[in-house]
Amino acid sequence: MATFPEARRWPGSEWLKNHPRLLERAYAFSEQAVRAAWPLLQRISPQASRRLIFWLEKPAKKVIFNCQMCGQCILHSTGMTCPMNCPKNLRNGPCGGVRANGHCEVIPEIACVWTQAWRRDAQMAHYAGEIQLLQPPVNRTLQQTSSWANMLDGVDNQTPPGWQQ
Repeated sequence: MATFPEARRWPGSEWLKNHPRLLERAYAFSEQAVRAAWPLLQRISPQASRRLIFWLEKPAKKVIFNCQMCGQCILHSTGMTCPMNCPKNLRNGPCGGVRANGHCEVIPEIACVWTQAWRRDAQMAHYAGEIQLLQPPVNRTLQQTSSWANMLDGVDNQTPPGWQQ
C-alpha cells in the first residue's frame, strides 16, 4: 500500500472528483459566498476572519481533494484535481515519467494526478481549457493558509521572491 496521503481518502471523494461540473458549481457558489462575506468579516476582525475561513476550508478540501493547503489553490484550473497531490508537486502538467497505464512513476499504485486532471478538465463547463495556462511556482510561505483569504487579499498572485514572470 502506498504511503502517500492520496492513498488514504474519503470513500465518496473519488466519485465526486469524477464529476467536475458538480464541483465547478460548488466552487462558484463558494467563491460568491466568501466574496460576499469577506468585507464584513474583515471589518469585524481581520485575523479572526482568516482563521474562520481556514477552519471552514481545510476540512472540506481535505476530504474531497486530499488538499495539501498550499495557500494558492488552482483546483478550477486543473479539472478540480489538486496538483499538490503529485509526489513531485508539479503545478504545470505531468513529468516525463507517467507510466503507460496512466499511473505515477514515483508511486505506481496511484493514477497520475495530471492524467486525471486532464480528463476532468475536458468535462468542465466554465473552466475547461484552463489546464493549459502556465501556473507560477508555489509560494511556500503561504503553506497552511487559506487560499480563499489569500485570493481575496491578493496575496496568492504575488510571485515568490527570486522568481520572475
